[in-house]
Amino acid sequence: MEFSELIRTGQAQAELLRGPEMPPLRGTLCVTGHHLLLSPGPQATPDLWLLLLRSVDSIEKRVAGDAGTITLRCKDLRVLQLDIEGVEATLDIARSIEALSSLESVITSFPFFYRPKGLRLGESWHFHPPERYYKRVARETRAWRLSEANEDFSLCPSYPRAVIVPRTVDDDALARSARFRQGGRFPVLSYYHAPSGTVLLRSSQPLTGPQKRRCAEDEELLQAVLAGARPGARGFIVDTRSAQAAKQARMTGGGTEAKSAYPGWKRLHRPLERGRPLQESFVHLVEACGDLEQSMDRWLSRLDGCHWLSHVKAALSTACLAAQGMEWEGACILVHGAEGTDSTLLVTSLAQLILDPLSRTMAGFQELIEREWIQAGHPFQLRCAHSAFSHTRPKHEAPIFLLFLDCVWQLGRQFPLSLEFGEGMLLALFDHSYASPFGTFLCNSEKERCLCEVRTRTHSLWSGLNQPKEQRKLRNPLYAPNPLAIWPSVEPQSLRLWQGLFLRWTHPPEPSEVAWEKVWQIATDQEKTEGSQPTDSASEPQP
Repeated sequence: MEFSELIRTGQAQAELLRGPEMPPLRGTLCVTGHHLLLSPGPQATPDLWLLLLRSVDSIEKRVAGDAGTITLRCKDLRVLQLDIEGVEATLDIARSIEALSSLESVITSFPFFYRPKGLRLGESWHFHPPERYYKRVARETRAWRLSEANEDFSLCPSYPRAVIVPRTVDDDALARSARFRQGGRFPVLSYYHAPSGTVLLRSSQPLTGPQKRRCAEDEELLQAVLAGARPGARGFIVDTRSAQAAKQARMTGGGTEAKSAYPGWKRLHRPLERGRPLQESFVHLVEACGDLEQSMDRWLSRLDGCHWLSHVKAALSTACLAAQGMEWEGACILVHGAEGTDSTLLVTSLAQLILDPLSRTMAGFQELIEREWIQAGHPFQLRCAHSAFSHTRPKHEAPIFLLFLDCVWQLGRQFPLSLEFGEGMLLALFDHSYASPFGTFLCNSEKERCLCEVRTRTHSLWSGLNQPKEQRKLRNPLYAPNPLAIWPSVEPQSLRLWQGLFLRWTHPPEPSEVAWEKVWQIATDQEKTEGSQPTDSASEPQP
């Protein structure tokens, strides 16, 4: 298929309205295979306005007289209006945008064509392989090994090729455990907590079913986890479903770990919403934030009614529970829901941010996302197919990753010195997870990325974000390394609406950006001052 076949009208004269605080742009509107461009006239600003078509979430068109209007609602929550000369041109451009923004083929997406200057294909794709984290674990304990039993993705299509498992469990036992877990997601190490000698694991639900099936190898795997921890260690299984939902899952082939089959392990249910309820909450919040005419009472009522901050509270509370079990109880923690690809990853990644100072650095946070979300099999292609404006509501769409980013923003707000990255990093990750010129968030698993040759044919997002010119926008100038755990408050007074995301296109961002730039300037000036002063050791006479 050629992109030209989907472009009915290549260009037209148009005026672009970008928001209440930005001046309109008038010029020639052009449609390409991947972008919408507006080229201002020679008397106007020379800047070229560019929109990646993949970022369009929904499109509305209307015509009146000899002109028309197209409203584009984008996945990054922008709302754009195009006033176009000519009815036929309006309708043709709208149809072109609809067709090009909804192409399902991964290999026709823009990352496979994006070739920026200064970046080479293959760069940064190998910054965060599983082997790298395993070396960190191996320096602390000999109880774990790196298994390549999933080299061909036959054990688990959503796991990476290599996973970290107990040293005493062989690959044959892993294969049997995989057959006993939904989607083959047998328990693997997510994080080793060196101070307590305990571990955080993740998996999917066991397939016990109505017959209450058991798997000796799966039971032995979890016993090996306790045996490899400190003497007398116990374990908690944090199930992100309600007890009722877990019981219902057993009737359809799923289930939970029987207490008698897994001695030393205790099950805790901490239900977290996913799927349709979470997506609806996101949609209602965005609708409330986009209404500029409502009264204060109406705004507060809608903010409360969407329950988004309740989801934030539940996610942070569950992550704290897992982290406290390791830090305070000296217990091993296994987290799973049903599939183990959504709320499970939300909890394990947040728990690591709470406990692990390295995860709160710029490089460590990138590694965390790569290891706990991308390589761990979060289905980005399905979950982020649409944002909050789509008229369709497929059951597989859910803003789980956005919920994670919101929770991280809450951590950064409560501990402003403890994260090396700032809000700019979180906003960039949100934008790129829904529509990006880079290939990092493409597909649903490592297996799919291998089949599409994503790592050899597209650029990594990390190579773009780690460019020096980008780092100033992404780093926290107030960062001071904190070796301690950070325990967030989840009281109603402590959680805030993430205005930098949900209100960034409807409220002028200049004051916060100016303040941020001033903080950077102060930090830079201080570094220069300290660098120009002699150190105490240099000024002292040498013996």
